[in-house]
Amino acid sequence: MAKRMILMLLLAAVVLGGIFGFEAFKSNAIKKFLAASGNPAQTVSTVEAKLAEWQPRLEAVGSLRAVSGADLSAQVAGIVSAIHFQSGADVKQGTLLLELMAADDIAKLQSLKATAALARITLERDQKQLAAQAVSQQTVDTDTQTLKSDEAQVAQQQALVDYKSIRAPFSGRLGIRQVDLGQYLAAGTAIVTLQSLDPIYIDFYLPQQALAQIKVGQPVSATVDTYPRTVFPGEIAAVNPKVDPATRNVQARAVLKNPELKLLPGMFATVRVEVGTPESHLTLPQTAITYNSYGSTVYIVEQKGKNAKGEPMLAARQTFVTTGETRGDQVAVLSGLKAGETVVSAGGIKLHNGSPVIVNNSVQPSDNPNPAPADE
Repeated sequence: MAKRMILMLLLAAVVLGGIFGFEAFKSNAIKKFLAASGNPAQTVSTVEAKLAEWQPRLEAVGSLRAVSGADLSAQVAGIVSAIHFQSGADVKQGTLLLELMAADDIAKLQSLKATAALARITLERDQKQLAAQAVSQQTVDTDTQTLKSDEAQVAQQQALVDYKSIRAPFSGRLGIRQVDLGQYLAAGTAIVTLQSLDPIYIDFYLPQQALAQIKVGQPVSATVDTYPRTVFPGEIAAVNPKVDPATRNVQARAVLKNPELKLLPGMFATVRVEVGTPESHLTLPQTAITYNSYGSTVYIVEQKGKNAKGEPMLAARQTFVTTGETRGDQVAVLSGLKAGETVVSAGGIKLHNGSPVIVNNSVQPSDNPNPAPADE
């Protein structure tokens, strides 16, 4: 019995010893692995901080509107008797676009003209008789006023007849026709829109601080997302003499060249007004900047000696920078960086101060001051 007990205790001791020994071996192996691995190098891409010419400019979002634009309508009611235009056509000022039935108005006009003609004949006859003292001066005066009244009625009726013919008030491009032949139109019913497209206005707002930097005749450029690679030049045509008291912004209007008629009223566009003289700034891709609540930082890549094979060892050093304006994919660095320093442009999220790095610049983030969609 005692031997069996001793044997069981020995077996238990062997099992427990094996378990504890294995755990100790595993822990020691993990420690050795971690000690051997150390701080692994991170692969990053880099860019050299360079000075670039930076043109100060004001930027705003504006809305396009035609220099001349109107929704055409008739001043009087009537039935459409003829349509002389096609939707989307370009027309000249004075072009006849639409006619309303005016047969009765024209007949009345002819009757009034006949009455006026008779009044003129009567006046001329009485003037001759007055010279022979056959009629009184009162008769001639009455004839004169009768003629004037008849001519006024002719002019009034002629205007009514003219109202039945709708003409283009200015040159431009027509929109989509809104009426049909034989349709009854009430006065004021929209017939078609007419827009003058070249040149074209763009209205935009700038903060009141910009008033000292803008003036009439100053060059501007505009872009629209419809044609991201096309820049439309122009100049400031007017600056509102009143600042909006609610927003403290001032409205400005520029006139843009639009020879290909790509810009249409109602579109929004980005307006850039170049101000001042060009300045030199260090520029980096925006991906190189890490923005935090306590400041903006970048990682500078520096050499930290050489390894056993004689290869240079690189490490990242974190430093604070002061950033300025952005321009496309670029950002201006005002302080905290020197020209020629190598900065991490991608992969900085994996780093901390002193991290060893491996540089691989086969893929670089965009650094274009005027980026455009890749499929354009």
